[in-house]
Amino acid sequence: MAQEERRLAAIVQADVVGYSRLIGLDGEGTRARLRTHRSEWIDPKITEHGGRIVKTMGDGLLLEFPSVVNATRCAIDIQSGMTHRNAGLDEDQSIRYRIGINLGDVVVDGDDIYGDGVNVAARLEALAEPGSIYLSRAAHDQVQDRLDVPLEGLGEIEVKNIARPVQVFRITLESEAKPRIAKGESRYHRYGIAVVIAIMVAYYSYNIWYG
Repeated sequence: MAQEERRLAAIVQADVVGYSRLIGLDGEGTRARLRTHRSEWIDPKITEHGGRIVKTMGDGLLLEFPSVVNATRCAIDIQSGMTHRNAGLDEDQSIRYRIGINLGDVVVDGDDIYGDGVNVAARLEALAEPGSIYLSRAAHDQVQDRLDVPLEGLGEIEVKNIARPVQVFRITLESEAKPRIAKGESRYHRYGIAVVIAIMVAYYSYNIWYG
């Protein structure tokens, strides 16, 4: 029986936030925007930083890099670039990613990789907020003195199918532009403000005349 091949790898798991909802709202448009972001920004950045796309899973990407520093620089570039590309768009048109990064042992199966190293990256991605990057302790220790980025410790978190708690760190990017509120939501927002103003005017008018 052949011995399975293993190696230490920097693993990145990236996933589009609310992809099923976006597809439900505008399937053709969402797929077209995602293809454009991939071809114009995301895939070139992966290549630039020496990474490879192990596989795509619908809206998700499993990436492998030669170092955690390269992986983290790529993730920062992707998130920063997507912030600018989404600027001014309605929330229903914005493509935002969650990203998890881990340094761990992987099992090699042809061009594919799997194992706990990959599973931890996937769990970190699932925990991350939209537009953010989460790192494991192993990944954090490789970048803390090599990259000038704020790293916030979030403590140990129990994650599914992983025997021990994972110590999690979050990279805080300098700016994270929020997508514009969708038109329908904007209308309700304006209505809410108008109601509050009307209540305040009535309250102060009452106090002036009867106070």
